[in-house]
Amino acid sequence: MAEQTEHSGKGRHLAGIGSGVWSLGAMLIAAVVLMPILAVVWIAFNPAENIWPHLIATTLPRYFANTLLLMAAVGLLTAMVGTGAAWLVVMYRFPFHGALQWLLLLPLAIPAYIGAYALVDLLEYAGPVQSGMRSLFGWTSARDYYFPNIRSRGSAVLVLSAALYPYVYLLARTAFREQSVGVLEVSRALGCGPWKSFFRVGLPLARPAIAAGVAIVMMETANDFGTVEFFAVQTLTTGIFTVWLESSNAGGAAQIAMVILGLVLLLVAVEKSSRRRIRFFRTTSRQAPIEARRLHGLAAAAAVALCVIPFASGFLGPALVIGLHALENAEIWADPGLATALINTLWVGGIAAVATVLGGVFLVYGVRLSGNRLPGYVLPATTIGYAAPGAVLGIGLVIPLAAIDHRLADAIEGLTGYDPGLMLTGSAFAIILAYFVRFFAIAQGAADAAMGRISPSLPMAARSLGQSPAGTLRRVHLPIIRGSVATALLLVFVDSVKELPATLLLRPFNFNTLATRVYDQASLENLGAASPAAVIVMAVGLCAVLLLARTQR
Repeated sequence: MAEQTEHSGKGRHLAGIGSGVWSLGAMLIAAVVLMPILAVVWIAFNPAENIWPHLIATTLPRYFANTLLLMAAVGLLTAMVGTGAAWLVVMYRFPFHGALQWLLLLPLAIPAYIGAYALVDLLEYAGPVQSGMRSLFGWTSARDYYFPNIRSRGSAVLVLSAALYPYVYLLARTAFREQSVGVLEVSRALGCGPWKSFFRVGLPLARPAIAAGVAIVMMETANDFGTVEFFAVQTLTTGIFTVWLESSNAGGAAQIAMVILGLVLLLVAVEKSSRRRIRFFRTTSRQAPIEARRLHGLAAAAAVALCVIPFASGFLGPALVIGLHALENAEIWADPGLATALINTLWVGGIAAVATVLGGVFLVYGVRLSGNRLPGYVLPATTIGYAAPGAVLGIGLVIPLAAIDHRLADAIEGLTGYDPGLMLTGSAFAIILAYFVRFFAIAQGAADAAMGRISPSLPMAARSLGQSPAGTLRRVHLPIIRGSVATALLLVFVDSVKELPATLLLRPFNFNTLATRVYDQASLENLGAASPAAVIVMAVGLCAVLLLARTQR
């Protein structure tokens, strides 16, 4: 009996040590995720050369105003388009309804910068639209007719809205589908028509979901670089590139990054506050499906048009323009540079996806094993990387990594006489780490949600049968959550393929991914050379959208 007690005590001691190791590992992963944000704050408050007064007196007000205007305009337009389309597909039936409710998700497959290149190619002076107008009406030059300036802030708003409205559409559609049929029937019984039912019942009930979608859209707008740079709109993100790369002032770039970070954190705080103030609850466990009304005639045609326009603007138009260029420039598909960019994208994105998902699973499991409060507080903080723009993460990573690189190289050279060069910033390590931090929230969220659905009795039974924490994770948790893990792997990989600002800032010399190859060639006004890489990026994005559509059925 004493021997059994001693054995069980030793088992508890070993289990405690195992749990401590997992908790420590979770804290280390959280530190890696938070390190770039803390580094930006440190660099901003301790710059080598303080140009903050100069920025305030010259360019910062313009950067700030343009960023706010873009965020507000894109947020408002996506709220209108996404919410309106979601209400139509949930509450009404019209021709092509079944296809359109999924086609409206497809713009998520095309990064906004690719949509910008396609729009300019279509509408610029030498493009098919203006060329056709001159041929049709006999005009000989731009002085003969008026055509709006394509490279403008208004065009940036339209392109970003067309690419980002599915975030609002997806959340609003889910919210409308889950609304109580009884509430809508009561509103109709009280004499509310379709418009009044929408504004007085449907919209207020879906407001938290719509606000969350708009917040994501506005954060993605603040993160954008390729679109605004191509349209010559000076925002805070383009300011980071200008101050850092052209003026060689990392401190000033970090100070601009702090402004972006402050905007994003304020946006997140406002969105969470609005959700806390407004809550709705179901009063019954039975939820009848919403009876959609059949539309006919002019109303049906209007509904089809209102759903086709955002789909055509965000997906069909850019896909056709880029696809035609890819077919006309078939020889580019054999370009060694394209093959190199594809290989770089696959291995960098693949490593980042695997590392991010493993880190997310480790962190969530370590926090669940820990009895301490601190890891539990750290878990939500690790999602800040997704809110932080890629340009901000680039500054927060490259400067600390460069300092580590130099110290490491000096130490190795002092010990061996061999200079290894820059091993971290001179390779793709920095890019992989940026993807890890930027998209860690996706992996962490998927792992946390999946593990939250596992009954506590299952891991407890495994532990009582002598399984270690690692054995419990391998034999109990992973077989159950493997579907969520696979989804997170795909989503992180796809987002890594599309990520542009962080990749531009952190890539080593002569290193291209598909995204940077598209940007480099399109910046030279060579959309034909950029189109094959753009087609591959769109195809990868399409895989994620199809998976998303499958989970929403």
